Amino acid sequence: MWDEVEHARLSKALAFAAHIHRDQSRKGTNIPYISHLLGVCSLVLEAGGSPDEAVAALLHDAIEDQGLSRADLRERFGHVVEEIVRGCSDTDQQPKPPWRERKQAYLDELPRQSRSVLLVSLADKVHNARSLLFDGRAVGAELWSRFNAGRDSQIWYYESLAELYRELIPGALADELTRLVEDLKAEAA
Repeated sequence: MWDEVEHARLSKALAFAAHIHRDQSRKGTNIPYISHLLGVCSLVLEAGGSPDEAVAALLHDAIEDQGLSRADLRERFGHVVEEIVRGCSDTDQQPKPPWRERKQAYLDELPRQSRSVLLVSLADKVHNARSLLFDGRAVGAELWSRFNAGRDSQIWYYESLAELYRELIPGALADELTRLVEDLKAEAA
């Protein structure tokens, strides 16, 4: 069981994440971005994630999408959370480097990441793939126009991720990502 301090940290992280992402929606929708962060956190917790991993799940896009500094994140939530979030971020540069370059660098770095980074990152990708599949069924091929990279590039990235996660952190979440990618490929064909 979690103690009161761990619950308080998670509540603080949730409030902070809701605040910094308050003006952000899921791409091409009116769905508040916090829904994604809650989904990732839920997957992490259901996979047995630690309090630090759960907090990092809520904050995994704080550096990459909201420009929060690593130092600020570390000061607010500690070194472990900052390291997990850093590992889940494909860049902290503004403007961001080109999409393919960032994604390839992220893939290259995954084998050197901690189990905590891998768990939060995998939960993020599972939730994203679920959303892609759900949205694709609703809007069809129009889905791919929401993103900087098109259908073929997105499929390449998710296939590459699924293969790596099966090797690095095998289990139910990695298997689910593999199934989701296969469904995405079938739907997109």
